[in-house]
Amino acid sequence: MSPSTTNVSQRLFSLDVFRGLTMFLLIAEAAGFHANFSALAEGTWLEGLAHQLHHHPWNGLRFWDLIQPFFMFIVGVAMPFSKRKRLANGDKRAVTRHILKRCFLLFSFGVLLHCVYSHKLVWELWNVLVQLAFTILIAYAIMQLPHKVQLAISAALLVLTEVLYRAYNPENPYNQGESFGSWVDMLVMGKTNSGYWVFINFIPTAAHTIWGVVCGQVLLSNRDAKEKLKAFVIWGLGILVLGLAMDVLDITPMIKRIATTSFTLASGGIAILVLALFYWGIDVKGYKANWLKIFSVVGTNSIFIYLFAETVGVQWFQDFGKIWTEGLLAPIGLPQDWIMVINALLVLFIFWHLTYFLDRKKVYFKV
Repeated sequence: MSPSTTNVSQRLFSLDVFRGLTMFLLIAEAAGFHANFSALAEGTWLEGLAHQLHHHPWNGLRFWDLIQPFFMFIVGVAMPFSKRKRLANGDKRAVTRHILKRCFLLFSFGVLLHCVYSHKLVWELWNVLVQLAFTILIAYAIMQLPHKVQLAISAALLVLTEVLYRAYNPENPYNQGESFGSWVDMLVMGKTNSGYWVFINFIPTAAHTIWGVVCGQVLLSNRDAKEKLKAFVIWGLGILVLGLAMDVLDITPMIKRIATTSFTLASGGIAILVLALFYWGIDVKGYKANWLKIFSVVGTNSIFIYLFAETVGVQWFQDFGKIWTEGLLAPIGLPQDWIMVINALLVLFIFWHLTYFLDRKKVYFKV
């Protein structure tokens, strides 16, 4: 088969790698790497790099701010592939039932995770899985429409976000803790988030999942690979520049914590460009080195390993690892900061090996 066309009967390895890399970074945080590496890097030339592994406190953009948009975008890209596969085995109603069930489970898991974080029953809706449940529903509801209509609806969601925030507080619409998003949180949950995250982030970030769906549909089309890449690069660069311009020109600040329009555009543009890079390098040029499977296997059980890392992993495996890392390395005089980084890497390896084992045994937990 010519590399200029996509064999739609096969999985896109580039998508598997992109999803797996994103999940690998998420479970690395749960393993304690980000926090411990930051402690080790403090006061050194690595401190700037360590900052990129944490969310920006407010107006700005760091690497870690891109992980959730990547996650939500990748889910969108995979939806047309999943739908095509399920339609081959059943009717559209079965697909719809599957989507509804999946969104219910994601919502439930997201709520339950906050109970685990708090060690008590709480009603909090800030988790990425809760957000994803809503964005999937929105994207699925319109994915049969023409691409231009889907993109128009995504733009309308961003305009709606602008209108809601500016109408609620015309003088200072994007302030900390007193924005429209915070007001909705008080209405729905009776509380606001100490980090200023807001529940209605799913309205603008639904654009990420919608754009992912459109990209997935383009990948499944019979277009030449060069045409697909051209479209991705043009649209990716276009909305990235638009998002950056809105921030630089003081139209709308780039704030990940309340998913402002400028942030949604810029992060979405980067997600599309990263997909284009992976697709070009892996599926078009044929670079499929074995080491890439380090990441792809993590994506085969993405929701499972995320839930595992955020619950059992955080609460038990970090302490389990310290039995060995501290026990073996402390007696030889290795500094504690280094021990903790090594411990995080050990825990990360355990997480990764679990996904590798499940993949080898063809055990996949589907949501």
